[in-house]
Amino acid sequence: MKTNKSIFIILFFACSLIGFMVRLPFIFHSCDKLLHSLFYFAAAIFINTLYPKRWYVTSMGLTIFGIGIEFLQEYSNKLSLRISGKVVHGNFDIQDVKYNTIGLVIGTLCFFIFQWFFQIYDLKKAKN
Repeated sequence: MKTNKSIFIILFFACSLIGFMVRLPFIFHSCDKLLHSLFYFAAAIFINTLYPKRWYVTSMGLTIFGIGIEFLQEYSNKLSLRISGKVVHGNFDIQDVKYNTIGLVIGTLCFFIFQWFFQIYDLKKAKN
C-alpha cells in the first residue's frame, strides 16, 4: 500500500510539473492567481490525506515545489528564447508564490478541521 501511495505522489508531481511548465491559454490569464491557490489548496488536502502525520513535510515540499516551478519557468524562458526566439510562459512571479502559499495554508487548515471533525464524530459514534 505504501508503494502505491509513493507511485501516486510521483505521478501527481510529474503531472503538476508539466502542467505548471505549460503556458495557460489566454482565457485563464485573468484567474491565474486563483488557479494557483486552488491547486495548492487541493494538493495540501490530497497529500495530507495520504500522509496525515507528515503534514509539515507536505507543507515544506509543496512550498519548495512552488518556488522551484517559478525558477524553472524563468530558466526555461531564457532557454527557449535562445533556441526558438520565443518565450514559453511567464517569468518568475513572487505573486504566484504568495498565492501558492495562501492556498497551501488554507488547505492545510481545512485538513486539520476535517480531521478534528471526524475525530469528534468517531468519539460520539463510539459512545453510542
